[in-house]
Amino acid sequence: MTNTTCHAALLEPVPSSASSDERYARGLHALAAVDGPAGQAVIDALAKSFPDFARYVVEFPFGDIYSRAQLGLRERELATVAALCALGNAAPQLRVHVHAALHVGCLPAEIVEVVMQMAVYAGFPAALNGLAVVRDVFGQVGIQLPLPQADRSASTSGALHGQEGR
Repeated sequence: MTNTTCHAALLEPVPSSASSDERYARGLHALAAVDGPAGQAVIDALAKSFPDFARYVVEFPFGDIYSRAQLGLRERELATVAALCALGNAAPQLRVHVHAALHVGCLPAEIVEVVMQMAVYAGFPAALNGLAVVRDVFGQVGIQLPLPQADRSASTSGALHGQEGR
């Protein structure tokens, strides 16, 4: 199944009366689409010590929220990266979701811009810490920093040139 096919399957309406098993199955599907094998590894490690919580992580965020049709996975991951960066105390989770953002097709420049935007609303320390995580993740996956000027100017000038909401 391609990422596009997999993402389209996630955009089905979520029934409000779904059983726990249905939520869990839907959550595993969404987790795989968002994080790939790394997501399952996180759940497996968590389940060794806290199996109930591991199930909750699959059922609620992935089975109930990520599976909703109103936002795509790219938008959800950009929002998640922003929220985790703004928290300022969630570097391990931010690391996972920067990887996930790349996995679902977010551009490196988009991720950098979202984290930089957090300086305005969450403060410079939160943005600096977020950029440190981005630098580490990009280094792990072979994305060279600084990003090429063309990538930086394309992401920063989009709204100024009528490209918002693309």
